[in-house]
Amino acid sequence: MTQAPLPPSAHLSQPSAQPDLYDSGSVGPSGGDILQARKVALAILQDIFVKRHTLDQAFDDQTSFARLETRDRSFVRMMVATVIRRLGQIDDLIRRALVRPDQPLNPPVLEYILRLGVAQLVFMNIPDHAAVNTSVQLVEAEGQSRMKGFVNAILRRIAAEGKDWTTRQDIPRLNTPEWLLKIWINDYGLKGALDIAMANLNEAALDLTLAYNEDARHWADQLEADVLPTRTLRLRAARLVQDLPGYQAGVWWVQDAAAALPATLFGTLGPDDVVVDLCAAPGGKTAQLAAQGARVLAVDRSAKRLLRLQENMKRLGFEDQVKTEVADASVWRTRENVPFILLDAPCSATGTVRRNPDVIWMKSHADLRSLVDLQAKLLVNAVSMLMSGGILVYCTCSLQKEEGEQQIEKLLEQRPDIERVPIHASEIGGLGELITPRGDIRILPYHLLDQGGMDGFFVARLRKR
Repeated sequence: MTQAPLPPSAHLSQPSAQPDLYDSGSVGPSGGDILQARKVALAILQDIFVKRHTLDQAFDDQTSFARLETRDRSFVRMMVATVIRRLGQIDDLIRRALVRPDQPLNPPVLEYILRLGVAQLVFMNIPDHAAVNTSVQLVEAEGQSRMKGFVNAILRRIAAEGKDWTTRQDIPRLNTPEWLLKIWINDYGLKGALDIAMANLNEAALDLTLAYNEDARHWADQLEADVLPTRTLRLRAARLVQDLPGYQAGVWWVQDAAAALPATLFGTLGPDDVVVDLCAAPGGKTAQLAAQGARVLAVDRSAKRLLRLQENMKRLGFEDQVKTEVADASVWRTRENVPFILLDAPCSATGTVRRNPDVIWMKSHADLRSLVDLQAKLLVNAVSMLMSGGILVYCTCSLQKEEGEQQIEKLLEQRPDIERVPIHASEIGGLGELITPRGDIRILPYHLLDQGGMDGFFVARLRKR
């Protein structure tokens, strides 16, 4: 079985828990112009794969998306996310239905229309007639009336045979770029790599971090959430964040359970402690440090992202504890060496595929190499600012060991004045399975799978002698 082909642009670069198969009784267009939601989804897919926009950017840039009713926006999000999450399988099903599968579809818009149709037919349980008819209407709306019969025939065949075909698909390999799957196999073995790929097909839960003086059990009841061992609150069902109790009061902020661990590893912090948060935006970890009472200097190269961080700190009531600076953290320096540094380094973000399914299709192996070089520079600069006895916590939301474990081993070899401070299970809610033999944290998407999984993450704690 060959890897599903992508449009040329896809080879060049880069919500809440829901079941993978969507129930058409609870999700679907609200009525009125039933074609409009599909038109918006089509435009967003083209923005992602042709213009190479990120998923979030594509949604933000499509003004027609914002004008949809709430139910229609949810339907569009599900269609687009399902196409991207199941891209390899969907393309394989289309190929199986074609008489001449080796020939590219022409015009290219047909590929995206068919992908949307297949996503609805096979993975969203939308009624066959609705998925097929609206896809044919999309062809006409795109000025390709002569291709209506072709699209109708392909989708009707997939409606009849597609779900049976999926039982014979190599699901994890089809939905993961070959170059990336090879790295995961090398890092975690074949079974580990396949488990990661399968876990990535699930949507991420919505997690909330409480300000540390808040009552977790009280807010779990208020928010209809479960308390994870790490004290993160995990919502049981999708809800609009701004409407949840405690949002306006700044009681909590949105942050995956894995991302909430690094900022807890400095020990007890107080108002006399200064922590430099490098690559800080959008500020979840900054908020955690401030919630512990520390004063935080948040550094990020993006002025726009730092503005968002400042807005978040104001909502949470931490604006007096947090100062910001727009700077390149790979060359920027503090005037004096500091006792605590948190470095959440830019990375391939492959640990966030459950919530950002576009990540693996928008990046290449060359992108990964550039990120590894940048991470090394950031680490070297960070330790140069650390005072004797100071603590550096390094983390990435990447699954590749060359962005995590190998970066730390390389640094320790080069800098005899730096030592690892092993992390203990008692510091992370007793989750010993997340601790590596050397005392780092390595989280994979299938960890805590029975409770909804976690983002992939690597965390190491270092001390300067």
